[in-house]
Amino acid sequence: MSIINTIVLLGDMAKAGGAVGAGIAALAAGIGVGNIGKGALESIARQPEVAGDIRSNMILAAALVEGVALFGVIAGLLAVVAQ
Repeated sequence: MSIINTIVLLGDMAKAGGAVGAGIAALAAGIGVGNIGKGALESIARQPEVAGDIRSNMILAAALVEGVALFGVIAGLLAVVAQ
């Protein structure tokens, strides 16, 4: 196999890896936000008097998870389109 074929093959592998990475980042964010929501609902069910504090902390944590997930998806998609 020539060196040019090897470079092309590795370029395709990088694109595939970027696409898979973007998908994994999106799935992981969904799982993370789901766990945050589950924990918040269980906490509110146990102590309804602090529902406002729990809800605000839940929204903040979900926003941070979504921010990291967006970074992961963009990095994965950049790996697909770069080159």
